[in-house]
Amino acid sequence: MADQLNNVKYMAAREIVIALRAAGYLAYFAGGCVRDLLLGVEPKDFDVATSATPDVVMEMFAKTYSVGAHFGVVLVCTPDGEDREIATEVATFRHDGAYSDGRRPDAVRFSTDPREDVFRRDFTINGMLLDPVVFEETGDAAAATLDYVNGREDLKAKIVRAIGDPALRFAEDKLRMLRGVRFAARLGYEIEPQTMAAIRAAAAEIGQVSSERIRDELTLMLTEGHARQAFELLDATGLLAQVLPEAVKMHGVEQQPQFHPEGDVWVHTMLLLEKLKRGSSATLAWGALLHDIGKPATFRPPDPKKPGDRIRFDGHVEVGVRIAEEILGRLRFSNEDTAQIVALVKNHMRFGDVMEMRESTLKRFLRLPKFDEHLALHWMDASSAHGDLQLYVFAKEHYEATPVDLIRPKLLVTGRDLIDAGYRPGPEFKEMLEIAEDAQLEGVAMTTEEAMAVVLERFGRPPSNHS
Repeated sequence: MADQLNNVKYMAAREIVIALRAAGYLAYFAGGCVRDLLLGVEPKDFDVATSATPDVVMEMFAKTYSVGAHFGVVLVCTPDGEDREIATEVATFRHDGAYSDGRRPDAVRFSTDPREDVFRRDFTINGMLLDPVVFEETGDAAAATLDYVNGREDLKAKIVRAIGDPALRFAEDKLRMLRGVRFAARLGYEIEPQTMAAIRAAAAEIGQVSSERIRDELTLMLTEGHARQAFELLDATGLLAQVLPEAVKMHGVEQQPQFHPEGDVWVHTMLLLEKLKRGSSATLAWGALLHDIGKPATFRPPDPKKPGDRIRFDGHVEVGVRIAEEILGRLRFSNEDTAQIVALVKNHMRFGDVMEMRESTLKRFLRLPKFDEHLALHWMDASSAHGDLQLYVFAKEHYEATPVDLIRPKLLVTGRDLIDAGYRPGPEFKEMLEIAEDAQLEGVAMTTEEAMAVVLERFGRPPSNHS
């Protein structure tokens, strides 16, 4: 409890509750923060639910933002004593009308009854309220909790259960199906049978949810430290076939036992996801998920007429890049994130040649943006297959031992140097510059004159200099 009392977000939310109560309104902590307090986990945020309407909340506090006043939601900003502000979400008790779009209620009716507010929420473990004053007096989160939905019992039983009729809850907001999977994976809980049946029955309707919301839920699943459990549960519910049908195709795609004793492409990918730590970057996590996404389409079994022939996936990287680009475009990833995830897919097989690369090729490889993510992906890839990490160790040692100015030095030869030497700009310029830089990266050329000599040797003197 001491940790909570020292939490600035807790203190900000507590002061809001006390102020609302002093004005004659009901106010409690609500949602995920109550669940976390009961589990002894420090909440990421603290939300407040109150009988005060949005207009009242905005009048009572000096700095507020209406982020969804129509739905009763206001952000209250309070200083934290260090020239920063704490934003606390304050929501009015409400009763929701019909959800015709499967995402948000068409209309809401504000309420003064906390029970009415709780019964429109998603899962029992997220549907409890907590009195912070009682919590401080008793030091007991359970004693301070208002539980109208038996959420504490489900926490003890480690069950994710929809509040009321699960089919109705998911009809109201289809995203709740993905959230249920994420909560079950993150907490290591089971999804209650009726809730699971309702998800399976409504899985095909997840397409009503925006691509951005689906993307964000999947990213949370990948980065909360329980990615394998989340994606196996997505698969079991039928949701994966709807949101990422390309991933389902990895099931049963055999691999060469010599390199992949662990099993098929799906098993291999799940082993990678299992190694994603909580807080992993979104780009690394998606790179791990999609690195072999091109294998199902390029699978070629051994030719029985060719003794010693083996399973092959010719061109799986190139195909995987195209499929990854389609998926990331569909889910509306940013250009920056798309570029990095695609680069992870595109380059993951290059580690196989790292010990035979020319010095210039190796340095170009090591200077890929966010190369630490390429290293991390290769470690997961090798650790989830044959277990041989010598290529990883080689690349990591060179990456850490090579100064940046040697990996990406100031160029000895530029386009201006080529023009000044009499070469005319054209298709060969790029190759000329690359050859000059190769000589520089390999230590063959230390000056502009030496690098230009390499260009002259390869391409001859410019036409304007010919006698």
